[in-house]
Amino acid sequence: MSQTENVDFVREIIAEDLRTNKFSGRVHTRFPPEPNGYLHIGHAKSINLNFGIAREHAGGQCNLRFDDTNPEKEEQEYVDSIIADVRWIAGNIDERIYYASDYFEQMYAWAVDLITKGKAYVCDLNADQIRETRGTLTEPGRDSPYRNRSVEENLDLFARMRTGEFPDGSRTLRAKIDMASPNINLRDPIMYRIVHERHHRQGDAWSIYPTYDWAHGLEDSIEHITHSICTLEFENHRPLYDWYLDALGVYHPQQIEFARLNLTYTVLSKRRLLQLVQEKRVHGWDDPRMPTIAGYRRRGYTSEAIRTFCDKIGVSKKDSMIDVALLEWSIREDLNKHAQRAMAVLSPLKVVITNYPEGRTEEVPALNNPEDENAGTRMIPFGRELYIEQEDFREVPPPKYHRLSPGKEVRLRAAYIIRCESVMKDAAGNVAEIHCTYDPDTKSGGPNANKKVKGTIHWVSASHAVDAEVRLYDRLFSKEDPNDIPEGKSFLDFINPDSLKVLTGCKLEPMLANAAPGSRFQFERVGYFCVDAKDSTPGVPVFNRTVTLKDTWAKIEQRGA
Repeated sequence: MSQTENVDFVREIIAEDLRTNKFSGRVHTRFPPEPNGYLHIGHAKSINLNFGIAREHAGGQCNLRFDDTNPEKEEQEYVDSIIADVRWIAGNIDERIYYASDYFEQMYAWAVDLITKGKAYVCDLNADQIRETRGTLTEPGRDSPYRNRSVEENLDLFARMRTGEFPDGSRTLRAKIDMASPNINLRDPIMYRIVHERHHRQGDAWSIYPTYDWAHGLEDSIEHITHSICTLEFENHRPLYDWYLDALGVYHPQQIEFARLNLTYTVLSKRRLLQLVQEKRVHGWDDPRMPTIAGYRRRGYTSEAIRTFCDKIGVSKKDSMIDVALLEWSIREDLNKHAQRAMAVLSPLKVVITNYPEGRTEEVPALNNPEDENAGTRMIPFGRELYIEQEDFREVPPPKYHRLSPGKEVRLRAAYIIRCESVMKDAAGNVAEIHCTYDPDTKSGGPNANKKVKGTIHWVSASHAVDAEVRLYDRLFSKEDPNDIPEGKSFLDFINPDSLKVLTGCKLEPMLANAAPGSRFQFERVGYFCVDAKDSTPGVPVFNRTVTLKDTWAKIEQRGA
């Protein structure tokens, strides 16, 4: 999407800043994740926004900066996954990868500066006591009894906090602002807390760690960010962001807030996503049902489709709920244009063509992608015995059923017209095999190639078929807003029991046997699928359903209404 097509209020602010030369003509943004979980689709919106804005301007830059200030919840696994996800969504990030923890020494020095100026103090109240004295939206807070400690005592205590002399939670460093401020965030907020925990980068070098509000603006200032783009929950924190930078007298970026992504049938709370993983409700952070970027990638989504989705939903100041069908539409549109077609039978029923010569095999040409004239064709083996989908045959067909039934004809995709002559059943009376005849003149190029029949079905040659496992993924939640939880219920109560169905013994055309992990295909008449990047092996493929060919949930919702 071009810059002129994609103007929103954030870009309007930046355009005005460029017009007035506010930051000397620079545009420098950042994406600052906390490495305490995997990134989700909401983060993709921010990645697309921040890196997109940088690329729209000559010389623009965007940093990937880890806000790694909480060692109790951070892991190297999360760091590695975030880097992979950002590169996948944003493309080349010029190795602009930074860590807040690399600035700890400078942050500490600035904290000492505020203490020296009488604008910060060491407080001995515990967390509960601080909450009790903070006040409410209608009542002012109360001063801490330690608020008026001398500069010398505060400097001494803060230095001893750093060396690890005091236990966790026994002391904090707080900014001295205004306990009566109508903005609770300005009522002497905590800048540092004591945490004796090994840091994934700094090891045991620190016993105190900065809070997000203290670190956030300082990181932006150190990196000379021009526009610090955050989600709306930080709007009330902006006065504190500004206060810290002004009190220090350092370079001051501009914070801008936009509405975070809310998606139907989806939870994006990192706490809840972690709960799903820890309770094994899903198979890890990259489970294809998860709304994580890693989950979407494993499911077969493309980065282009996710960026298209982010562009279409736009950027606003007002919270709203986006229909997940728009995300599914984005991937359908992308894969329809680019995914190679293939034939796969998920619930096989054997067909024997009784008038086709035994032992004979031929190859028929099939289009790789009718949407792409340059995609060419492939040759598919055809023989006397085939597999078709069970649902493509009915012994007693319902009205308007145009697939195979006794005495009826259908066209086999890219091959011949066949006619059902008889039905073979097992001891239980179930259809086990159907016998058909074919018209050899109805193959493409034959004298009856243009013969009209009402139905066309897909198939796979039985002697050439590749056995595969196919995982039918669907929406993880059955409730439109799983965050809207009735009393006595949990969001877990709304997990869709049909979010995963595993099919074995599926029959695929032979070219799919060694498809590369992550490869995407349209299984004709079935849906879009990709080779699972973890569990698939050469000759024993595992395919994940990315999305159905059509929005089946719309029909489900209409029936419910």
